[in-house]
Amino acid sequence: MSSLKSALLGTLALTIMSAGAHAATPIKIGMTFQELNNPYFVTMQKALRSAAASIGATVVVTDAHHDVTKQISDIEDMLQQHINILLVNPTDTAGIEAAVTEAHKAGVVVVAVDANANGPVDAFVGSKNYDAGVMSCSFLAKAIGGTGNVAILDGIAVVPILERVRGCKDGLAKFPNIKIVDTQNGKQERDVALNVTENMIQSHPDLKGIFSVNDGGSMGVLSAIESSGKDIKLTSVDGAPEAVAAIAKPGSKFIETSAQFPGDMVRIGLGLALADYWGATNTVPKLVPIDVKMVDAEAAKTFHW
Repeated sequence: MSSLKSALLGTLALTIMSAGAHAATPIKIGMTFQELNNPYFVTMQKALRSAAASIGATVVVTDAHHDVTKQISDIEDMLQQHINILLVNPTDTAGIEAAVTEAHKAGVVVVAVDANANGPVDAFVGSKNYDAGVMSCSFLAKAIGGTGNVAILDGIAVVPILERVRGCKDGLAKFPNIKIVDTQNGKQERDVALNVTENMIQSHPDLKGIFSVNDGGSMGVLSAIESSGKDIKLTSVDGAPEAVAAIAKPGSKFIETSAQFPGDMVRIGLGLALADYWGATNTVPKLVPIDVKMVDAEAAKTFHW
């Protein structure tokens, strides 16, 4: 664990311990997720509910299903319920700006988690997604001997995904004998990724490696690779339990994921929001980047969120 993350989690613990002295009435926390059909965000939601329960706060959670119009409507509904804190995991960084502005005008503390949002956000907590892309694709390049054709399975155009792809390309650029021959959008979904990867493999029979922007999609990629019978290496980002288990299997084509820490991320985000809500605005950092961790076959034996 990084020293910054340790310090912030320690600050959160102290903030929670002092909750009774600050909160005359229960705090109402709203969190809007871009999706909840994903173990990553399910883990985040569980951590939020646990932390909120420890201070007697109530929680309202919504799932946007990757629909920015629904997410805006969900935030408006939460404001009608008089939330004090809004944790926003935007499905569209720019599209959510009007709702963030409305929350700010209502006196609600707004903290973006995992993906940043445009507008008057009080703080943002997110993984070092560029580093994750560099880490994962550098590992992939070395695993295929620094030479050959590779492909990228892209995703929804939010900043974290864009940064992972940018990092991947920069990581691969250090290996002049590696060529990116295809980039397709798997929409971060298993079934879509499976179909897209099957087409990639048919179009590029000499493919040596694939980078997927998330573990959910990677499980579809892995199925396509295994069905093809080809020796194609796969790397990804997230650290999801199913992906980690796949990486741990001897001889797996899934060789690495750059793991995030969703539970810590939302706990830190809540801690920053509480500190701001209780008047420590000037001491709350506006940006908190969280390190990622390389999980290869060896690390997969013990890693978990």
